[in-house]
Amino acid sequence: MAKKKTTGFDFENALEQLEALVTAMEAGELSLEESLHAFEKGIKLTRECQTALKQAEQKVQVLINENGDTEPLDIDVTDA
Repeated sequence: MAKKKTTGFDFENALEQLEALVTAMEAGELSLEESLHAFEKGIKLTRECQTALKQAEQKVQVLINENGDTEPLDIDVTDA
């Protein structure tokens, strides 16, 4: 059974929170202070998501390198 690291960050939950913030801000019913707070939280969530995506990309690259470099797929497209 594979072990799952607990990072305390849930990517999908962060995206849901971002969508909720955008919806609330687009509705135009937030005060200036609430909008600034929502914007600040949105920036923080965006940075955390970008970091998580970069880490996932690096992990994929490490896995590819551990198993050998990828080679281009040579497809012969000849009508026979």
